[in-house]
Amino acid sequence: MCEPVTASQALLAVSAVSAGLQYQQGKQQQKAQYEAQKRQNEIARKNALQRYASEQLRIRQVVQQNQEKGLQATLKARKARAVFISSAGESGVALGGSIEGLLADYYRTQGNYISALNRNLGINVSQYERNLEAIQFGQESQSTYVQPPNPELLFASSALNVANTYYGLEAQKESLGLLSNRQKKSYQSYTTNNSLIDV
Repeated sequence: MCEPVTASQALLAVSAVSAGLQYQQGKQQQKAQYEAQKRQNEIARKNALQRYASEQLRIRQVVQQNQEKGLQATLKARKARAVFISSAGESGVALGGSIEGLLADYYRTQGNYISALNRNLGINVSQYERNLEAIQFGQESQSTYVQPPNPELLFASSALNVANTYYGLEAQKESLGLLSNRQKKSYQSYTTNNSLIDV
């Protein structure tokens, strides 16, 4: 014997279909969000790599420029000392106090210049290191937490929604004074057991 489909059964079926559709949609949404998170992290990583390369090129150029300036200063000082020593030798005059004082002045000036170059290079290297830390921090701040899809949780949530609908309908039947499925089963079990006893 076939029972006609009741409104509560139809509502439960619609709820199950709706939960299935929501599950599929949620699953695709989670996948899309996961891919977007991975893309965001890849963009942040590439941006950081480009900024690292730019900073490394800049500091190499600064070091090379510093070395070139130091070399030019050394060559200039050597030429000047050679001129003084050769002119003193040509004139037959031994290096006297004034010439030695002048040479000492060249050494001091060259030393001060090289020292200033080294200080400036140290400042540039310190700034370079701070820039690298800022780049790393920037990458971390641009990155996002990657949460992989969790279809099991979605399925459990959908199943709980269907169960919630079912038990809500059952409670509504009982509140209206109708027999719920649980009550029908209890009644059928009771009548079956009593009919066996009567025989």
